[in-house]
Amino acid sequence: MESLKYIKPKFFSTMKDYTKQQFIKDIVAGIIVAIIALPLSIALAIASGVNPEQGLYTAIIAGFFISFLGGSRVQIGGPTAAFVVIIYGIIAQYGTSGLIVATFLSGIIMIVMGLLHFGNLIKFIPKTITVGFTFGIAVGIFAGQLKDFFGLEMGAVPSEFADKIVAYAQNFHTLDVVTLAIGMLALLIQIFWPKINQKIPGSLIAIIVTTIIVQCFKLNVATIGDLYEIKAGFPTFSVPELSFGLVKEMIRPAFTIAILASIESLLSCVVSDGMIGGHHRSNAELVGQGVGNIMSSLFGGIPATGAIARTAANVKNGGRTPVAGMVHAVTLLFILLFLMPYASMIPMTCLASILIMVAYNMSGWRTFGHMVKTAPKSDIVVLIVTFVLTVFFDLVIAIEVGMVLAAFLFMKRMSDVAEVKSWVYKEDLDQNEISEHTDLKNVPSNAMVYEIFGPLFFGAASSFLDFTNEKGKNVLILRMRNVPAMDISGEEVLEEVYTTCQKRGVTLLLSHVNEQPMHVIEKSGFADKIGKENLCVNIDAALERAAELKA
Repeated sequence: MESLKYIKPKFFSTMKDYTKQQFIKDIVAGIIVAIIALPLSIALAIASGVNPEQGLYTAIIAGFFISFLGGSRVQIGGPTAAFVVIIYGIIAQYGTSGLIVATFLSGIIMIVMGLLHFGNLIKFIPKTITVGFTFGIAVGIFAGQLKDFFGLEMGAVPSEFADKIVAYAQNFHTLDVVTLAIGMLALLIQIFWPKINQKIPGSLIAIIVTTIIVQCFKLNVATIGDLYEIKAGFPTFSVPELSFGLVKEMIRPAFTIAILASIESLLSCVVSDGMIGGHHRSNAELVGQGVGNIMSSLFGGIPATGAIARTAANVKNGGRTPVAGMVHAVTLLFILLFLMPYASMIPMTCLASILIMVAYNMSGWRTFGHMVKTAPKSDIVVLIVTFVLTVFFDLVIAIEVGMVLAAFLFMKRMSDVAEVKSWVYKEDLDQNEISEHTDLKNVPSNAMVYEIFGPLFFGAASSFLDFTNEKGKNVLILRMRNVPAMDISGEEVLEEVYTTCQKRGVTLLLSHVNEQPMHVIEKSGFADKIGKENLCVNIDAALERAAELKA
């Protein structure tokens, strides 16, 4: 029962002292956030290569369950720009059925992660990787919008970045000036509207203004209705057809979606906690996100996660409980049922401009540039490699290679700082000299003392193999107070040192072994081999033991 509290949804906790006043605030915040989510959901769906209504399906279905079962008071779930590149790639290679299976599997993975209390482990993904792939995703989204923004007359936009650029260059002469002008107007509205009004999103104003202009003046500008058949009405439930072959193909992108959704949702939770002075339940959030993605896939939606911008808007407008997120979903449902036919009139170039703004806002280019200038070379390598792989290959490869590279570089860094220092033989020191210099100790003439600094693991193990065999010494003391952790390779190094000592008639003493290394030593049986009397609690006890063994 104790472990269940970590996955208990925040909704049930907030209902204990819920008031009518807060209910009104949640309704207002939910409606405002729905207005913000409307254009973004449609634009993100189209950019991902699916029908416009599927973005709304995601915001409605996944958004409702993420709020209802999640671990945050104010999280708003739905489609986000982070998934655009990976969804587009899955659709291009495996079609809609592949996307549904990948989304379904990612939901299961997130639920398992939450039940296993993996919520806190997400923080171990290096910032260099998240900044690198976020900037890469932003570049990919921007590149994907140029056809509609410029009104280029060309076929389907290729999924690969390099192919996109080549295709744009070959067809740039087909640029339509009127389409570009409408797109620029939409972009300018989004840039300058926040200076007039912070409550109503500039993207909604851009859609209204450009749609009216295009319809009133009968401009020859492509609209959503020209390219897509928008379906109004409640999304239909359908179970995906699972086959072993398809599941095997989609497990890698499913893991990427799960990791990406987990990172973004928990980051959004941390940001919103700072805004409301609250504390989210990370494992409950993962379970809520998992259920939301499963339900999204069953109702024809796309991957979803916590949306930082929409969550912040919810907080700023008075939302303080999951009710606001549920109201946001219900509001979008009413729009889907009754107002979707009007969405067919929205100019495609306007949606492209909205996504260009999204790409700019999410890119974090200032952070990227700052890291390139100030970070250590190893971090810069991880950052650049992750960015390049995200742009030119895909997010799955970028995260896999980035994590492996970061892990190797971290181990290299740890092995570089790990070292062994020998103590110089001192005997019959003056007591005042010892008190003034706390590192000085009376070392018996028969003892060699080496102090190990840093973790003793396979990456650093080779540093500890070469101990000097000094004449007249029959005791070797290894001081391990600065060894915070040790793996089996480190234990094997100690075994080798012990074997060498036995051959040379030297007694091995270990001083001040910390908890984790001691657990490894005891579990391997090395503690019994060396003898409990030779495991000393501190250096003073080790030196006394060495003096006892003096010939």
